Amino acid sequence: MSKEKIESLLFVCNYNSVRSPIAECLAKDIFGDRVFIDSIGIQEELLEINPFAISVMEEAGLILLNHKPKHFEDLNDTSFDLIICLSAEAEEKMKSLTRGYDIKIELWETDDPSGVKGNRENIMSAFRKMRDELKTRIEERL
Repeated sequence: MSKEKIESLLFVCNYNSVRSPIAECLAKDIFGDRVFIDSIGIQEELLEINPFAISVMEEAGLILLNHKPKHFEDLNDTSFDLIICLSAEAEEKMKSLTRGYDIKIELWETDDPSGVKGNRENIMSAFRKMRDELKTRIEERL
């Protein structure tokens, strides 16, 4: 895909507690204040930020601790150049919410590591894999 100029970017997943906040944090680290970046969840119930998401970002030297999950209605501005959906459910919801808007929507199907079971290292490994895959996609796409 081409690297067209993106000035505002929204990451969307189901609960805004793992995938989209990690993607937001990574993108902000890469682009700084050159691009406006935010993230939301589509589910009515908002979960607190996942502690494993906080830990895996701390390993990368990034802070996710203060992230507050939010919905589309919580956004101050809804005019984004690009919306990246990290689940099929998020893509479907965003297409519905933005019908009539001139916004490009992409699906980056991303596994949610919060369902991984086992010991701490097994879970952290799943979170690291997701974090690293998102970072690569962000760098390649944007």
